[in-house]
Amino acid sequence: MAKRLDVKNLDIYYGDFHAVDSVSLAVNPRSVTALIGPSGCGKSTVLRSLNRMHEVIPGARVDGSVLLDGEDIYGSNVDPVSVRRTIGMVFQRPNPFPTMSIRDNVVAGLRLQGVKDKKRLADVAERSLRGANLWNEVKDRLDKPGAGLSGGQQQRLCIARSIAVQPDVLLMDEPCSALDPISTLAVEDLITELKQDYTIVIVTHNMQQAARVSDQTAFFNLAGVGQPGRLVEVGDTPKMFANPDEKATEDYISGRFG
Repeated sequence: MAKRLDVKNLDIYYGDFHAVDSVSLAVNPRSVTALIGPSGCGKSTVLRSLNRMHEVIPGARVDGSVLLDGEDIYGSNVDPVSVRRTIGMVFQRPNPFPTMSIRDNVVAGLRLQGVKDKKRLADVAERSLRGANLWNEVKDRLDKPGAGLSGGQQQRLCIARSIAVQPDVLLMDEPCSALDPISTLAVEDLITELKQDYTIVIVTHNMQQAARVSDQTAFFNLAGVGQPGRLVEVGDTPKMFANPDEKATEDYISGRFG
């Protein structure tokens, strides 16, 4: 677990539309990298390209490479489904499978892989729920529907579902934007714990959240209307927030635009 990601000269297109221009970015193992920037600058597109999730949109394609410990996930012999098992994703809004129990939600990915051993499934469910700091809250109602949990609990359930298949990398697309402040704090604490075992990339509009949870921050911006998004700069989070190299970064972080 916890492998290094290297993005090299990545251009992302949707049909003829050039969405993101020439992004190069390294993400170290067992760290949190926050992608920040104004709406429409391509940060979520970049995140989704890191496990080929953007390819569900017709006409999507990339130039460049995304290396996971040196292996290009866009290689000609690489199966996108296996990539998404290796590089998991947690979405903006909690999306538990509504008709499934809490336990079945967690082990859904393993069942898709053909795992049937009940003891193994039960063990993975407990381990993953503990890993998501949810076990003590749900251990007495594992057979109840996951959709019956609060929003914050549902998001941690989705994180448990993601880590149950033991990915190498965890992507999070604004995982707290639909949550109340208390649930947000619980997920932020969880992110800090999870980076002991996982490489994490998170998109967030919340500057305070980026400052709290990330080790490095990457600022994206648009060159102009109709222009592709681009990576302006990336660096250690304390430096990015206190003394960025680019004026556009300083202006965005200080709230002058965006």
